[in-house]
Amino acid sequence: MSDAAFNFKTLDPEIILDVLWDTGIRVDSGLTALNSYENRVWQFSDEDKKRYVAKFYRPHRWNEHQLLEEHQLTLELAAGDVPVVAPLSLEGKTLHHAHGFWFAVFPGMGGREYETDNYDQLEAVGRSLGRLHQISRQGTFSHRPVIGLQEYFTEPCEIVAASPLISPAIKEQLLSVLERLGITLKQVWYDISVPLRLHGDCHPGNILWRDGPCFVDFDDARSGPAVQDLWMLVNGDRQEQAIQWDILLEAYSEFSDFDVNELKLIEPLRVMRMVYYLAWILKRWQDPAFPRAFPWMAEDDFWRRQVVIFSEQEKLLHQPVSPLHSQF
Repeated sequence: MSDAAFNFKTLDPEIILDVLWDTGIRVDSGLTALNSYENRVWQFSDEDKKRYVAKFYRPHRWNEHQLLEEHQLTLELAAGDVPVVAPLSLEGKTLHHAHGFWFAVFPGMGGREYETDNYDQLEAVGRSLGRLHQISRQGTFSHRPVIGLQEYFTEPCEIVAASPLISPAIKEQLLSVLERLGITLKQVWYDISVPLRLHGDCHPGNILWRDGPCFVDFDDARSGPAVQDLWMLVNGDRQEQAIQWDILLEAYSEFSDFDVNELKLIEPLRVMRMVYYLAWILKRWQDPAFPRAFPWMAEDDFWRRQVVIFSEQEKLLHQPVSPLHSQF
């Protein structure tokens, strides 16, 4: 793997303008960098003042087949009137390659932030996710991974163990906690028989509000349980969460059935995401964008807190799932 390419050190504005020109787009404005850590994303306008967004994917993360599967899913959803931002077909294709980078161009979309405390918006999101899954289950991924312990826990733990960013004494404590956590996860996790094609990273930041929800950034699309696209939309204390689950699942169930047994996977998914997220940052620490955005990860106090947090999460995995008010 080329570290320079992986960390985008070989990508400069002149290259971006040249490759966009080759797709038939004439950039008439400057390139405005958008807030994206995993990829490099720029907004711009063409000669007709039409807005676009160009996404350059981080090299060596997804291969061509996997990126095309992401695009295919969003195109299917858009064709089914699910509100998503799908890539544009330019020169007869949605995925382009130049100078060692895969990239795609999307229409520029305006909108407001999704309001996490707005139950009307939550209901609309539930309905749209039900429709999204109704369409996504009509096909399968052949190249994108399935959510499971190997990718979301075992491999991230190996990255944590190898990181020089964590002092040896704290790392020993952290790895001990993660080992106990792994034993518990193996007891409570189960692979569903027919995994769905998922958005994969459906949190409020990836929902744009435009007279209704619009789902963006399918970069983490993979197969897995339906609950993966739902649990990050629920927050607050137990009573608030129960109310939100009622609203979300009642709306979702207008288009898709939901297996309530998947609620048992919420806490495993939460802790797996936490470990995966830490490893994701550690693996990209040589990318200058990451130390700037996450400076606290170079501090011992941060990692001491992780030891405490993961100890608490291990206890949560043993707690029974709270029943919902409604029946689904």
